[in-house]
Amino acid sequence: MAAAAAAELAQALARPLGCLQESGCSRTARLRALETIRAELQEKPLSGAVVQEVFGAQLVRPLARCLVGDTAERCRELALQLLCHGLSHGERPGEALPVLLPALVQRLCPPQGFEPSEELRLGLVQLLSLLLQRCGVAMVPYLSEVIRILQVTLLDHYAEVRRESCRCAVACTQAMPEHFHMQSESLIKPLMQTISHQHYRVRVDVIQATGAVIQFGNGKSVDDVLSHLAQRLFDDIPKVRHAVTAVVGEWLLHLRDRYSYFHKLIPLLLGSFSDEIPENTKQAWTYWEKIGLQWEKENEEDLKDKMDFSVSPLHYPQGVTRPGLGCRELVSRNLSKILPGLSHDITDWLESTRVKASQLLHTLLLHAEDHITQHMELLLRTLYQACLDEEREVVQNVLYMEQLLCCVQALIEVCQENCKEISFQLMKVLVTIMAAPSSQHLKEKVEETMSSLAEVQQLDSFLYLYKQHMLQLMEWVSVSCDDWTSCSPEVLQFDVITTHSGPVIGEALNAFILVLKTCLQPNKDPQMRLKLFTVLCQLLQKASETVNSQGLFPSYLETVIKDILAPNLQWHAGRTAAAIRTTAVSCLWALIHCEMLSPEEILTIRDGLMPQIIAALDEDSKIARLMACRVIGVFFKVCGRQFDEHKFTNTYTEVLKRLDDASCDVRLAAAHTLTNWFKSLRDSDVKSAMENHVEFLYQELLIHLDDPDQNTQNAVLEVLKEGSVLYPELLVREVEGVVHKHRTPTYCNQLLHHIQSARESAS
Repeated sequence: MAAAAAAELAQALARPLGCLQESGCSRTARLRALETIRAELQEKPLSGAVVQEVFGAQLVRPLARCLVGDTAERCRELALQLLCHGLSHGERPGEALPVLLPALVQRLCPPQGFEPSEELRLGLVQLLSLLLQRCGVAMVPYLSEVIRILQVTLLDHYAEVRRESCRCAVACTQAMPEHFHMQSESLIKPLMQTISHQHYRVRVDVIQATGAVIQFGNGKSVDDVLSHLAQRLFDDIPKVRHAVTAVVGEWLLHLRDRYSYFHKLIPLLLGSFSDEIPENTKQAWTYWEKIGLQWEKENEEDLKDKMDFSVSPLHYPQGVTRPGLGCRELVSRNLSKILPGLSHDITDWLESTRVKASQLLHTLLLHAEDHITQHMELLLRTLYQACLDEEREVVQNVLYMEQLLCCVQALIEVCQENCKEISFQLMKVLVTIMAAPSSQHLKEKVEETMSSLAEVQQLDSFLYLYKQHMLQLMEWVSVSCDDWTSCSPEVLQFDVITTHSGPVIGEALNAFILVLKTCLQPNKDPQMRLKLFTVLCQLLQKASETVNSQGLFPSYLETVIKDILAPNLQWHAGRTAAAIRTTAVSCLWALIHCEMLSPEEILTIRDGLMPQIIAALDEDSKIARLMACRVIGVFFKVCGRQFDEHKFTNTYTEVLKRLDDASCDVRLAAAHTLTNWFKSLRDSDVKSAMENHVEFLYQELLIHLDDPDQNTQNAVLEVLKEGSVLYPELLVREVEGVVHKHRTPTYCNQLLHHIQSARESAS
């Protein structure tokens, strides 16, 4: 039965596989072939034996070639899905390793090649994880290739790829526990480069991966990671600190050479006793108790006397649980190695380090008890130094911002009209406070302070402060704009200056446009570009009250369109790039919608940007598709009669697809655009050459006239009414041919009545 089923499946796949292997096969044909393979392989109930027989013999190599060499992202995506399915359901996934491991190296490791799509890079690393999980020790011959891939992907720009790479590293330790140590050191450097990543989930995954890599790897690497893990104990995110505690606890329990590292690991674990989150503190105590009990058991003979006669010392602090004997002994025996480093940390220049060190010292004293007398000289010297520290614990940033604002308010109150001499400096401080992410609740207070500063200078409102200092502020914030990233505070300050100054920004367009032109180039940081495009879009939505308040913005339109919008409408792989394209097309629509562009300028845009706008009709973002429909609709309305036959054809075929869009708003916008298409063609010189296309469009629109959604039906009816002017007799024949197929003849009858009325009016 299995052999027959496999033969039947192989026969069904012969034609699409042949298509994939043809050198001149088009993108559409390749895509169709892959879809056919997916339908045969995934949508039918097949046994593991059947999948393996066909997958291993026929599919692995062509799919791997497609994964490596196909220029179409969708084809590579389908090939990846099919490979994952085959490996998940086939009985002998290890047979695919000689083909797939070189393919993964080729696609993920420069200089041979690099997958541009973030989502596909993530999928490729997930494929590697699947291979490790399913193939186990069969991966041993390919350990070097796996490590080489992870060295690259652990540093990927896409955070999710880094996270999956961490999970993949853990899977690697589990798949090859007896061999992994030979290559483990190679992963330490990329892991430590990622441990301070801005996304906390990445930091958590890196810490967990580090735990596994060292647990199953070379014990010598412990020294390379300790300082990084210690730094993570100061992390603002509790889950990151929780991960450090878990890793250190596991090492103290299970690391092969743990006895050699007790004096280095114990301070990290005990440091979590003072964590502000009770769950983290409880976790640290739970591990510590297990570690102490395990050590007692392993050293039972040495501790026999102390076990029998262990009594709490006099004057032991009330309400404090005495640690177990094993815990106390571990601290006492390692104290001489711990105290020198602790003494240094307690005088560190960072207050957070000093606070942490003093808390750890308290914990160590409770464990060491009378054993501490051997170290009194060093201990007392350390305590004297700690007592000289006059600073309190670190003040949270937002308290700092409030105090800074109070200082500015006090200056204004005391100096009054003399504030004019330092007005610009005070504005820089106030802009910075408003730009700080942690001080959003202070925005009203900052505005009140700005109003006070304006009042003492006899200005009507804080907007006049911006008017007074706008060029200085723009110069101050933009001096380093060529080096901005998403983390640059200047980006947030630029946001405040441009959006909070209302109409005043319209007086500083030269500086404003120069910053955008510099920072919105495709080679700049994507997240930063997205922030700035959001600012531009926000301003354009109220252009007459902001950037065009002085009527000067049109003179910068060529730069905005040619140097800012056009480069960012080009397709690039990844979600951030897609978000940038969405915001860019939204900016273009805002420009058109606010009627800032003349018909001549719209004609220029049409010639330069039409391919990118048509491409935006296929974006995943509903906003991008909606804006693209609207922009194309305006192109037809303003200059459609000047379109040639190719532009008419190419445009309607793409817009027509949007009548099947999941979004009702997009469907209605597409219908409105097609109405303008018919209006443009009616007055065009190429009308006679488009009759066959109009006939096809009639047929497709009549299908949508029977749409389940009433709003779509009404919109399509209006399109057909407009289109009926072109070839009314042809449309009547088409309507009469399909009316009996519709769920209700109402809309068809309304259309026929409209055509008849138009004929009578004409006669």
